[in-house]
Amino acid sequence: MPDPGPSSLQPSLPAAAPPLFGARVPAPAPAPGTGPPDETVAGHAPRDTAVVGGASTALERILCGPSGLGTAGLRPGRRPQPPAPPEPGTPVEETAVEGTAIPGLYHHPVQPPDPERVAEVSRRIKAWAVDEVQAFPPEWEDQFDGFSVGRYMVACHPDAPTVEHLMIATRLMVAENAVDDCYCEDHGGSPVGLGSRLLLAHTALDPLYTTGEYEPHWASSLGSDGPRRAYRSAMEYFGRQATDSQADRYRHDMARLHLGYLAEAAWAETDHVPEVWEYLAMRQFNNFRPCPTITDTVGGYELPADLHARTAMQRVIALAGNATTIVNDLYSYTKELDSPGRHLNLPVVIAEREAASDRDAYLKAVEVHNELMHRFETEAADLAAACPVPSVLRFLRGVAVWVDGNHYWHRTNTYRYSLPDFW
Repeated sequence: MPDPGPSSLQPSLPAAAPPLFGARVPAPAPAPGTGPPDETVAGHAPRDTAVVGGASTALERILCGPSGLGTAGLRPGRRPQPPAPPEPGTPVEETAVEGTAIPGLYHHPVQPPDPERVAEVSRRIKAWAVDEVQAFPPEWEDQFDGFSVGRYMVACHPDAPTVEHLMIATRLMVAENAVDDCYCEDHGGSPVGLGSRLLLAHTALDPLYTTGEYEPHWASSLGSDGPRRAYRSAMEYFGRQATDSQADRYRHDMARLHLGYLAEAAWAETDHVPEVWEYLAMRQFNNFRPCPTITDTVGGYELPADLHARTAMQRVIALAGNATTIVNDLYSYTKELDSPGRHLNLPVVIAEREAASDRDAYLKAVEVHNELMHRFETEAADLAAACPVPSVLRFLRGVAVWVDGNHYWHRTNTYRYSLPDFW
């Protein structure tokens, strides 16, 4: 798949990196009206402003924020002057406009997604989910609408060349959530027997090659429930746009995801609360990684397999997945507390394993997220400087935009999420 050229999004990666193989990579011009990247991010002072020490609480430490290399880069599509978070003690409901960002959470505000694209993606994905694959029963329709998957994917992939490219990511997102809900979570899911269900569902992504006698039985099984129908169909659409290496990379990351599901299920079966580091290890697998890893396919180009497989690139993708998944832990915290049973998320694990109050555990989880985000941006900036190949730079920009879009969706999805009263 040829690279159609640099994204029209505001550049955010180092332009002065040394050329590779004798070729100098020109710096793309900023998008009209965006201006140069600003040195201020939500909740943080400019990079050359020293943070006064002596903060006595976790909340003060978060609101001051860490500083360091790499925190000014990777900002395509971000507003030059993001709004500041509410002051501590300000009631959340008084500041809420399309949802309120978690106070002290390191993030980059983005422009709202194109409403025309959102409407068209939303129309198409519902037709696919309801009519084409019957991914969910009729009684779940309000929850499907409330998920706002069209707004989610348009926010995460603003440089997708066509709506059909956006639909690649949107179908896969809906299919992944159907598996999570129906196999693992509240809509009929259970840790008991999960391994068998995930294995059989995974064959809708990674086909079974077997004997003539048994292959029809397997083929028939792919239509036996909504999750498998959704996986099979979404993967078929994806394969029409992706190269073989892109499809194989996605299968690999989905196997990682399923492994993370199994670890969490094992803990649920034994009522075990892992150590914090163990929980974070699980979250490196049970996370959003399959989504940003396809950013080039959705963008209509390809990051070559050898560049995608580089250790530095894998580290950047893993950190992006880790940070965005902790965002989910934080925004879904109250939703999960209100659900039956005990749901593991980072604040819950910190509270139990480190004997912290709910508030202190939540605020420490915000600090964990912020450190992961800063490390993601530092590692991405270092990789861009070391390997300024156009497809690498565009892919890194795309992953950064996905990270920002993921936060935007969580913040604005007030149908699903609300913040705890910790401020």
